[in-house]
Amino acid sequence: MTEPTPATPGTAAPAPLLGASDIRRLAEEIGVRPTKTLGQNFVIDGNTIRRIVSVAGIHADETVLEVGPGLGSLTLGLLDAAKAVVAVEIDPVLAGKLPETVKAWRPDASDDFHLVLADAMKVTSLPVEPTALVANLPYNVAVPVVLHLLQHFPSLQHGLVMVQDEVADRLAAGPGSKTYGVPSVKAAWYSSMRKAGVIGMNVFWPAPKISSGLVSFTRRAAPVTTASREQVFAVIDAAFAQRRKTLRAALAGWAGSAAEAERCLRAAGIDPSARGEVIDISGFARIAEAHAIQEV
Repeated sequence: MTEPTPATPGTAAPAPLLGASDIRRLAEEIGVRPTKTLGQNFVIDGNTIRRIVSVAGIHADETVLEVGPGLGSLTLGLLDAAKAVVAVEIDPVLAGKLPETVKAWRPDASDDFHLVLADAMKVTSLPVEPTALVANLPYNVAVPVVLHLLQHFPSLQHGLVMVQDEVADRLAAGPGSKTYGVPSVKAAWYSSMRKAGVIGMNVFWPAPKISSGLVSFTRRAAPVTTASREQVFAVIDAAFAQRRKTLRAALAGWAGSAAEAERCLRAAGIDPSARGEVIDISGFARIAEAHAIQEV
């Protein structure tokens, strides 16, 4: 079992975190090689971990949800800042090793660590109620994971996720931006999101070919509307399915006809010749509401 390197006597060093040699040694002990399929890129730099935890604004009384803890790089930093950490890991080999690592490196916090072996996209309950989400998310599933967790865990009030830099821009984009799209609008149903920084490639093992972005979010109330979330999201999907089309044309299939789409848009106070890229979440909610009322 890998043990932490002790601090030099007489110094007030911060709690040790996993470095590059520690990560590689832990991986070797369990015969793990990071896989592209699971989007495994392990953070090997302690300063990056401290930066993530600091920007996340975790309080000492919080329970943090971490998705994809891997070998435990971020987990240890979160345990230093929070009351408890619940980690969801899909890889059984990594999940089997993680409690040992926590016990070796943070023996006083091992009782505050909870591990769930599961696919984060299928998790709808946890052993403890999380108040914050902090995670280094696999690039290929980042957006659906964030949306799933915000939907099923209303106790999540804020958080910070590390995703592909391009995805970070999309999540944080506002109406009128070139990167504004489905992820931007759906995320806005649950929270306000902002770009909180960029992480280089050399702090990961293996190093990805692109930079990562940090996205900070704060929970807020959903738009006031009689339409359901599913109804609003259906409008969003239709509006961005063909980005170059006007909303009147893009929503024709969803509404049943271009004429009905125009009626809904005008009822929502939206120009039928506008495109989805300029409409905020409240606007999409009004469109869905106008159609739902007509159906009734």
